[in-house]
Amino acid sequence: MSQIVTARRFLMTTRPHVTAGVASCALLAALAVAGCSDSQSPARPATPVPAPQKTSPEETCTELVSYWAKETLKGSKWSGLDWEQKGLSNEQYAIHEEIIAAGSAEAKHKGREAGLRLVDRLAKQKCATQNGATGSSENWRAPE
Repeated sequence: MSQIVTARRFLMTTRPHVTAGVASCALLAALAVAGCSDSQSPARPATPVPAPQKTSPEETCTELVSYWAKETLKGSKWSGLDWEQKGLSNEQYAIHEEIIAAGSAEAKHKGREAGLRLVDRLAKQKCATQNGATGSSENWRAPE
């Protein structure tokens, strides 16, 4: 009881802007406590969540090699990163260099879009042929 009387006296002797500040702090504290409560939200209809799909080494190789080769052909500011910064294995980097050369030649003769399409086809073909091209790099890790 004495705490209530003390609080009332404090509020009565303070200026209005101080009272508003105290009220604001009290409101924020109440909202924070309410947000942390253990009460469960209303039941929602269960929706099936698809299981994460695992990407094969061939798909990962294709995506990485194709992406970085196309960035090089486009002249991206990030194309100058080294093979480790790009997340490539040694074998993937060899494919990368090979298809950049082919893509550049194709782009000179048939245009940039033709070069980019060739890069996609070659990356898919070469990564599949080499089973993802991960064997030469001790640092390469499959995505989780």
